[in-house]
Amino acid sequence: MLAALGYAAGMLAIRRRGGHWPLRPALGFFVLGLGSYAVIEFGFLGVYSEELRFAFTTRIALLLFAVPGLLATGKPVGLLRAALSGRALAVVNRILASKVFGVMGNAVFGPVFALAAFSVFLTPLSGVLRASPVAQDALGVLVPVVGLIMVLPLTELVVARTGLFIAAEFLLAFVELVLDAVPGIVLRLNDAILDHAAPVTAAVPWWFPSPIRDQQLSGDLLWFIAEIADIPILILLFIRWSKHDRGESKKVDELSDEELEALTQAHLRAGGRHDGS
Repeated sequence: MLAALGYAAGMLAIRRRGGHWPLRPALGFFVLGLGSYAVIEFGFLGVYSEELRFAFTTRIALLLFAVPGLLATGKPVGLLRAALSGRALAVVNRILASKVFGVMGNAVFGPVFALAAFSVFLTPLSGVLRASPVAQDALGVLVPVVGLIMVLPLTELVVARTGLFIAAEFLLAFVELVLDAVPGIVLRLNDAILDHAAPVTAAVPWWFPSPIRDQQLSGDLLWFIAEIADIPILILLFIRWSKHDRGESKKVDELSDEELEALTQAHLRAGGRHDGS
């Protein structure tokens, strides 16, 4: 509700200043972003999140990856910058340029954070969180916020990277593509109940799986979501690399013949000194 009111207030502020916010990102935010959140929180996954392990883990994984990605289609950072002016805009720009967002703008941060978060499902803490209504409500708010903070630097904030850094991001992202599957695989293959949660003693529907099968389903779905979630990161890395390569090519094309010759000679001299050492 607060997110919807905030986005609507931003659109209204732009209109009052004589501007216009496009319809497509607004539909993306309200229909795809908030709509997916409502389906997850008020649908099957939210209703059975306390009783079923696979509903709990799937809900958290989707709130961390799917909902923030769909909310980002609404370009909330662009809306915020267009709605603000003066000192308020300067404060927002300083926050967005801070080291926190710089670290989160690294494409490797998301998979590493997801690996750490999903590893909680392998511990008794998962059972404690699942059995607590207060924790369930808090996770329903905090997890999408954390996911959105991770997604926005990749989708809306331009972070300068060198070609070497982007190559390192590619390498680490491919490594994380394998590591992210570990929590799901452990849940799927383990014969012991890892969260140590007590079995449900109340009457349950006939289709409820056994505790071990519940854990296996949790592992299957978590494994699948973790692998799928890495694909957009690899795509964003490829787009970032393409833009960087085009930018470097444009800079070289704009050099005069004399500047290009001087740059080539400097490169050859540097290479000769390196070989000599």
